[in-house]
Amino acid sequence: MQFRQQALSKLQSPEQLDLPVRFARPQGLLVLVVTLVVMAGACFWAVTGSVASTLDAPGILTHSRGSYILQSPVSGQITEVLADEGTTLPRDAPLLKVRAQDGEHLVRTIDAGRLTSVTATIGAVVTTGADVASVERTGGSDDPLVALLYVAGSKAASVPVGASVDLTVQSVPSQQYGVLRGKVAAVGRSAQTEQQITRFLGDAQLGEQFSRHGRPLAVVVRIERAASTESGYRWSSSDGPPYGIGSMTLATGSVRLTDQRPIDWLLP
Repeated sequence: MQFRQQALSKLQSPEQLDLPVRFARPQGLLVLVVTLVVMAGACFWAVTGSVASTLDAPGILTHSRGSYILQSPVSGQITEVLADEGTTLPRDAPLLKVRAQDGEHLVRTIDAGRLTSVTATIGAVVTTGADVASVERTGGSDDPLVALLYVAGSKAASVPVGASVDLTVQSVPSQQYGVLRGKVAAVGRSAQTEQQITRFLGDAQLGEQFSRHGRPLAVVVRIERAASTESGYRWSSSDGPPYGIGSMTLATGSVRLTDQRPIDWLLP
């Protein structure tokens, strides 16, 4: 107690009034200045900057007119397959011969297109209405590809037309050749059922795959063209893969949503 009183008395002594005031060290001033600069920059970015969010969705590369499934008009046995997979066929072209009780019948194409798969084989017995083949509608060899992304209904409303899309193609190593560039051309207005997806793509497995988590909306992505690449499309790398890409190739799209200002979500 005695030492404390002596210390207080010494501080109150007039002799202490002429001591110089000690200011902060230069290192402390530097830390203060840096802190103020960082805070000012953060405030400026929060007001004028933006944050880009993305939405990932599964999809497929195809032609804009889709595909259709051919069905047998009669019950009988397949006796001949008249075209190979990958062949481009005109409208009403004969594809299969089916031997029924009243003679042989032909299964013909409905529209011109590329034969993507034949599910019926020679000797197989089919019933009336059974699926026997699928054909992709095309307008010719130069018909451009589009990407169809199947987005959950709760998220599709946030996808703006014109948004940039990066497409990771299953058959192309993205680490080596990059991703395809595209833009959203249209967003479907109604959710798609498994049957609707199957009819458009001509593949029941794809219909099941894209509707596994509920009824999605279809987002059409226009792929940007580039005459300088082997595939004819623009990639994030300079050249892209040294080969072309075909339709009915699975892909994953990363859609860039509308930018948001940080202050919109930093403030309550």
